[in-house]
Amino acid sequence: MVIPSEVEGSRGATKKAMKAQNYFVYILTNPNRHTVLYIGVTNDLESRASDHSLGRGSVFAKQYNANKLVYFEAFPDPKSAIAREKQLKNWSRKKKEALIGNANPEWRDLFQEMYSVR
Repeated sequence: MVIPSEVEGSRGATKKAMKAQNYFVYILTNPNRHTVLYIGVTNDLESRASDHSLGRGSVFAKQYNANKLVYFEAFPDPKSAIAREKQLKNWSRKKKEALIGNANPEWRDLFQEMYSVR
């Protein structure tokens, strides 16, 4: 399992981690206010994050403008990813915020960081 804190903000390392694993559980929020947390699972984090940022993600994410990727974990198989997604969805808001805060204290947009020019 790979979490953002293990990737150390390196664009190359993040892309390498994305290609090394096949399934991802991710958390999106709405920019600036962080009032909504959306948890999803995908086998293509890059494409799914792009879909959300372009308003082509889930109806819920689109309705609440949840397009800022603040957390993800990688898994080698879909069963593990789906089990983790279900686990996270059952957590309290406080526990989810702590998970994100430990890995990404500034709640940076990880998708933008992956593709920003440095």
